[in-house]
This record gives sequence, structure tokens and C-alpha cells, in this order.
Amino acid sequence: MKKNTVLTSIIAAFSIAALALTGCSSSAADTASDTTADTSAADNAAADTEAADANAETEAETEAADTTDGGNNAADGDNVIKIGATSTPHGEILEFVKDKLAEQGYDLQITIYDDYVLPDKAVADGELDANYYQHTPYLNSFNEANGTDLVSVASIHYEPFGLYANGIASVADIPEGATIVIPADDSNETRALLLLAQEGLITLPEGANALDGVKTLDIVDDHGFNITTVQADTVAAQFANAGDGSLAVINGNYALAAGLKIADAIASEDASGDAAQTYANIVAVKSGNENLPKIQALVSALETDEVKDFIAENYNGAVVAIF
Repeated sequence: MKKNTVLTSIIAAFSIAALALTGCSSSAADTASDTTADTSAADNAAADTEAADANAETEAETEAADTTDGGNNAADGDNVIKIGATSTPHGEILEFVKDKLAEQGYDLQITIYDDYVLPDKAVADGELDANYYQHTPYLNSFNEANGTDLVSVASIHYEPFGLYANGIASVADIPEGATIVIPADDSNETRALLLLAQEGLITLPEGANALDGVKTLDIVDDHGFNITTVQADTVAAQFANAGDGSLAVINGNYALAAGLKIADAIASEDASGDAAQTYANIVAVKSGNENLPKIQALVSALETDEVKDFIAENYNGAVVAIF
């Protein structure tokens, strides 16, 4: 009996031990399973964070690129356009297109000049990217005189020269021996003399034309008139301060700035002649810069129907779009 009791006790002890071991094994498995799940969740969270960071970085780069290149229109990074101009109408036309260029990512910086020399010097010296104030014959004359190499990239508008008179109603009423003041520089002198010849006030050599140019010394017959040359930017002021009987041939932009209207002139250049093309006002740049993206953007902004309308509505025939 005692042996049976001992045996029973031993069996019971082994059973308890076995149950304990089974419990420990189950608990360890559960713990391992929990650990694996926790590790997987952490890995997934890390992956999600990395993906979000990558997306954010891509969006930031895209936004930065859009801001920098203005929609790829200023992608070369050189988005500042420095241009020189006389105030009327050139500076006003440039101000009109400034916002359009800004939408494309370009900063149009306009410097206003009151003479015909400094804007070309500034382009030649690299201080400006372009200028807009002159016609091709004047540009050619400047290049020849200064050894520069500036070129036209676009013809934008034409400004008819006018013959203005104080107290004189028509060409037929101009008194004999009257003094007529004209601009002195080569190309504008040519233009003024051709206008006077057009009206029969002087006679020029046969075949005289805008491209080849003429000077007062070339006048064949002055018909008794006194043709006087002065600096182009002073003609309008001298005319304004002169008394009745005074006459002057004035550049279109200087006439506008002085409050003169082409309709008030007693004569103006024939729009059907070669003056419209020869004396079209141009955008000029240093040779080699014609195809820079920012220069092409400037030309495209100027050669639009909106600019044509702006010119027609604001200058009453004193400025005519030619593109």
C-alpha cells in the first residue's frame, strides 16, 4: 500500500511539471508572436514615413522648379532683362508688356534715357541686355562711328516725322527765307531732308534715299530757305520757345514728349514710302545675343495684337505698329 502511494505521488509530480513546461512553452510562443507583430508594425510605419518624406521632397523640388523657371520659360536661370529706352513711346510700351513677361518668369528692368548715345553705349558695354529707341540707319551710323557690333532683333513701330510750324497753317504759307530747324545726327538729318524734299521745299540729288543717306551739304536747291541742324533732343524745345513763323522737323517720340500731335503738323512722312520700313524703331542687342531665351521672350511679348491695340489707342497716329 505504501509503495502505491509513493508511486502515485511521483506520477502526480511529473504531471504538474509537464503542465508547467507546456504553459511556459505557450507563453514564449505568444511573446515571440507579439514581438514579431510589433517589429512588422514598426517596419511598416518606418516605410510609410520614408515614402511620405520622399513625396514631400519631390513636391518641394517641383514647386521650387516652377518658381525658378516660371513654367520653364526662364529655365536658363537668366531671368532679368535690362533694357534702355526713351520715355515716349518706348518706355510706355515696355511698361505695358512688363506684367506679361513677369508671368513667364522674367523681370523686365527699364532704364529711361533722354539722349540717343548712352543707350547704345550701355548695350555695347554689357550694362544693358537691349535697348529700344532707335531705327536701323541710326544704329548702323553708331556702329560705324564707335566700332561697336549691335544688331536689330525686331522692328516694333514707326514714328512719322512731322514738320511743325508756329503761326503757319500750311506748307504753301511758309514765307520765303524762313528758317527750318532739323535734327543733326546722320540718319535723322536724312529723314528730315527727305521730308522737306517730299513737300517741295528743297531739292536733293536724284536717287537720294534713306538707306544711303543725305546731308545738308547735298542739297541741290534750298529754295531760299535756311536749313539749320541742331541736336535731335533739343529741336522740340527750341521750337516751343520760338515765335510765329518758326518751323521744325521733329522726331516722333520727341514730338509726343513735347505734347505735339502728328495731326497738328503741316506735313508728315508718307506712310507709303520707304520711311516706314527704313525708320522702323527696333530692339537692338549686342551681336551674338539675338537668340538668348530672354531676348526672344522680350520680342514675343512686344509683337502681339495687344501691343498693336495699345499703340493705336494711345498715340493717335503718331506711333504705328509695324510688325
